[in-house]
Amino acid sequence: MSLIDAVAGALVPSLCAACGRPSAAGEILCPRCARRLRAAGPLRGAGPAGIDGAWSAAPYEGVARDLVASLKFRGLLPVAGLMAERILALAPRYLISGEIVPVPTARGRVIRRGFDPAAEIAAALAARGGPTLRPCLSRRGSGRQVGRRRGERLGRPPRLEAASAVPRSAVLVDDVLTTGSTLSAAARALREAGAHRVVAVTFARRL
Repeated sequence: MSLIDAVAGALVPSLCAACGRPSAAGEILCPRCARRLRAAGPLRGAGPAGIDGAWSAAPYEGVARDLVASLKFRGLLPVAGLMAERILALAPRYLISGEIVPVPTARGRVIRRGFDPAAEIAAALAARGGPTLRPCLSRRGSGRQVGRRRGERLGRPPRLEAASAVPRSAVLVDDVLTTGSTLSAAARALREAGAHRVVAVTFARRL
């Protein structure tokens, strides 16, 4: 750590990405939120249509929900690293074998935010010793899902397609599993392009 960083850290204390309370230098969560996240068990299930298995690191509530908001709406990119670390620490090894395929966000939202949340999590997974990263999907149109009712999401899934060669065994990565319509659309695009196995791994899952 440089002298400038040390002085800045002393003058501006680190704040918890979930609750906003002071946290230790270099820590994304305060001790209380870290304990609450550790207590939240992962979720595993059959997953939406087209998915061979789905796994999420935490329920979409409490600290996990706050972290998703911090990444997506506040642009706190280090949160993606914390999410990746939890996924790698808890996910079954056999499940995340294959190559990582981030679920692409609508282009307009990527431009407004300046980043793609799923791509950040996927890149953090690969950088921390996870499977190889293969960003091979693209998204056509706005395909905005946020704010839609469940029936609208299921009836009007986003349009996804393979933009390059796809892996035979794909690990779809996204921030949150809600209705599953986006993951199903991604799985369909991968299978049409030649993928044989498609599983989904998300940081959080809506119960």
